[in-house]
Amino acid sequence: MPIEKGIQKYFETAIRKGASDIHLVAGEKPTLRISGELMPIDSSILNGETLKKMIYSLLAKKDIDKLEEDLELDLGFEFNKARFRINVHWQKGQIGLAARLIPSKIPAPDEITLDDTIVNLTRLSQGLVILNGPSGCGKSTTLATMIDVINNNRKLHIVTIEDPIEFVYEKKQSIIEQREIGQDTLSFSNGLKYVLRQDPNVILVGEMRDLDTISSTLTAAETGHLVFSTLHTWSAPESIERIIDLYPAYRQRQVLVQLASSLRAVISQQLLPRKGGGQIAVREIMLNTPAVSNLIRQNKTAQLYSVIQTNAEEGMISMENAIKQALADDLITEEVANNALNNIMKI
Repeated sequence: MPIEKGIQKYFETAIRKGASDIHLVAGEKPTLRISGELMPIDSSILNGETLKKMIYSLLAKKDIDKLEEDLELDLGFEFNKARFRINVHWQKGQIGLAARLIPSKIPAPDEITLDDTIVNLTRLSQGLVILNGPSGCGKSTTLATMIDVINNNRKLHIVTIEDPIEFVYEKKQSIIEQREIGQDTLSFSNGLKYVLRQDPNVILVGEMRDLDTISSTLTAAETGHLVFSTLHTWSAPESIERIIDLYPAYRQRQVLVQLASSLRAVISQQLLPRKGGGQIAVREIMLNTPAVSNLIRQNKTAQLYSVIQTNAEEGMISMENAIKQALADDLITEEVANNALNNIMKI
């Protein structure tokens, strides 16, 4: 199906201006997110029927059928050698689209200020590494960089399960198979069930969305695989609590023991405006030391904050100290730092 010219210009403009996201909503002006700020790119208001025609020009018939049945659709989309993660949805009875521009090149660790503590996690042989943070904070980019470090340095079998596929990896040292929900497997939990029969060393689970996926992810980490995944939480203690709360009471003790033994690290990430333009990621790091493992096993998650604060020599850092370090390194302004620190206090 040929792409409708009206929608082409929005993708072209997003690529040219280095936007992170496109927002097309009926009754609103077409808008890009650039360096974290929403900016209209056209003075005209989007007409609902016209927008529907434009969006449908991007979709195959099976995608249109799924959208009309489920009222939601996620898909990957390539345009002018650029890759987008697209969500199509309905609001107030009219269609809307949000598209995330995926960088064409996977960044190197130093390009996204990934410190040695996090890079060292790519050398592990098994266990679970969780990356958390709000939507749009760059979790996918950080994980792609970590997977690419493995790909560059180790001869392993890597399997990713994504919804949809975002970064596309080149063949280097490792064999990489990328599986997309809806196209290559039915769900995260279904993909995880069968991936264990595919002789993987490393598994990337795009998101731990539900109890089945979390259970399968923990099993994979327990059985000798290195597993990376994400949660939409703000901190390491909150991630532990979110996982536990999804289980019925009679299973929570068992899951605490599983987490205490299989968890390797929780990285909490947020994006802040960089001094001079753009954005920079700041990250809290909690490593599963014996002290952390013991607190998880006893379900004393509130005490994890103090362990993170007092174990810098182990490579841990709190979000508060990560923000202060970015300020000391002249990467962010004092105003940005103060706003970010105030937001932490409200969480």
